Amino acid sequence: QAQLVESGGGLVEPEGSLRLSCKAADFSLDNYAVGWFRQAPGSEREGVSCISSQSTSYNNTYYADSVKGRFAISRDYAKNTVYLQMGSRKPEDTAVYYCGAVWSPNHLPEWSVCVEYEPDYWGQGTQVTVSS
Repeated sequence: QAQLVESGGGLVEPEGSLRLSCKAADFSLDNYAVGWFRQAPGSEREGVSCISSQSTSYNNTYYADSVKGRFAISRDYAKNTVYLQMGSRKPEDTAVYYCGAVWSPNHLPEWSVCVEYEPDYWGQGTQVTVSS
């Protein structure tokens, strides 16, 4: 069964390097827009950041206001992997982070991938806990 596998979470301090990875185990992500979502206890799921599929010439990206300027999403087509670089972190970034892939052979606005679409595939999630 096709699946996404996240890695890179853990107990982290507010500063320092942290990168989450999302790899497709047995299918190509080329025609999928991919997003990072998070959910904290008692909170609704939030679309954190999304990146376009190869349908565009550029890696168009979207960031939620809560992470804009602090997080960076990228993808490596050769490694079939999407990353979320989490820069300066806050306690409110504590959540389970999931990656999701939305079928997108034609371009979808990145904000819509994060906000409107239900991903076709999900990962199992990785816990990120920010504490000093």
